[in-house]
Amino acid sequence: MSGKTQGLVRAVQRQFAFLRQAAGLEALFARNISLAASGGALLPLAELHRGDPALAAMVPVAEWLDPPDRVAFLALDRGQKAFAGLGLVVHDDLTLVLSVLFCDDGDDRVTEAVSVLAKWAEDTLFITHVSAGEGAFPGLWDKSRFIQGIFQSGQARTAGESLILTAGPSISARETVYASDAAKYGWNREWSKYLTRFEQDFAAFIGVGHALACSSGTGALTIALTALDIGPGDEVIVPDLTWVATANAVRYVGATPVFADVELDTWNIDILSAEALITPRIKAIMPVHMYGHPARMDGVMALARKRGLYVVEDAAPAIGAEWHGRRCGGFGDFAAFSFQGAKLLVTGEGGMLVCNNPQLYEKALKVWDQGRNPTRTFWIDGHGLKYKMANVQAAVGLGQLERCAELVAMKRRVFGWYAEGLRGVPDIHLNRETAGAHSIYWMSSLRLDEGARMSRDDLGAALKKRNVDTRPVFPAISQYPIWGRELAPQPVALRVGRQGMNLPSGVCLRREQVDYVCRQIRELLMS
Repeated sequence: MSGKTQGLVRAVQRQFAFLRQAAGLEALFARNISLAASGGALLPLAELHRGDPALAAMVPVAEWLDPPDRVAFLALDRGQKAFAGLGLVVHDDLTLVLSVLFCDDGDDRVTEAVSVLAKWAEDTLFITHVSAGEGAFPGLWDKSRFIQGIFQSGQARTAGESLILTAGPSISARETVYASDAAKYGWNREWSKYLTRFEQDFAAFIGVGHALACSSGTGALTIALTALDIGPGDEVIVPDLTWVATANAVRYVGATPVFADVELDTWNIDILSAEALITPRIKAIMPVHMYGHPARMDGVMALARKRGLYVVEDAAPAIGAEWHGRRCGGFGDFAAFSFQGAKLLVTGEGGMLVCNNPQLYEKALKVWDQGRNPTRTFWIDGHGLKYKMANVQAAVGLGQLERCAELVAMKRRVFGWYAEGLRGVPDIHLNRETAGAHSIYWMSSLRLDEGARMSRDDLGAALKKRNVDTRPVFPAISQYPIWGRELAPQPVALRVGRQGMNLPSGVCLRREQVDYVCRQIRELLMS
């Protein structure tokens, strides 16, 4: 077993351990998996069940509580009576085996419980596939064949029978438990319990000294520029291919965005283009790690040092991405991240500002806190903003952060399926990571050649008719009328913005869904 595979197996085992840790009913029910059709729930077999003689008569409790490679669930009906027990075991090859430990009968409730648990495992654990347990069970019917039939029925679903969306998060029991705790008890003395943990753990994850939880990535960028004293009369270089928030943050502080071109291979800022734009008014450069692909940060930092510029990384879509083994967000004077609902880590809305300079951090902290003097309770003696995150949001974010390695692996797996399924299709170029980069593939994206059989927009419309949701890459944002001056778009940014497309990239996508998307693209571009 490789080190990477071993690490992912351990991640699955940590999820199992978290489920088993419930020592009271409140903690146990916070870990439930809903059986919506029958009104019941799946509850994990947990520490509070140890020593229960009635349960021991149905399930060998210790065998499911002690080994790290497994977890069991009790399927309860709406009256809280257990009608089945289900077990999951993870193997070293990242396969997951689901077994029926006991059940009343092979009725619809058991079918639902098995199907729901298999779907939960696919959505929240990095596994290659879920399979039915081997062997016959005593009784009137063969439970192994019964659950194998459920799996075969599920696999027979047409992948394109409903719209395959471009994004979607993975939410596990960890986030649910933390959020429930924050909603119930995260007030007064506990008002910042999850905020503090989220900030500290996030800073450690990126490899910086400080982090501030914010209401959005845009808010984090605005605080950073304010703390750097950038304002009216100043200019900031941003890439012409990005979400508008990057340049809007510059506008919010009264400065002017200046648009640099991007590289065709990374879709990130072109250093030569940026350098040609530098004048005495330029105070900072804001590289964007587009769609989770790291910008060439050695070049960015060398240019900034050479010309005396601040660097503010827009790492909104790149949590966990690395450039030459160093996490994105750890290079510049500041970096901003986003937890908007389509991102790798989600809190609904939200962001994080990170910094490695104590003095700059203190300035940002004061801005973040409405300009408050830290030595006088309600004394405001500086410019401040209100872009704070709520404790409940931070609770969800903390749960997501603790699963980040698995979520990145799931995103990279989705891109790997696309790379395999679209191999040999003419006139398309997948947006791949470059040498030295470790992309999180937040969005799996492609660029069409000018001579392709269909335009990007026509391809997107045709895919939509086949229940495949796509979205166009951001246009070159210098074209927007909001800047108050007419600008010529940068050529590569214009090209990618016209020909680039984001494919369905949700963390929970199944292999058969990606294969379906690839088949549709092949048919449309090759038949």
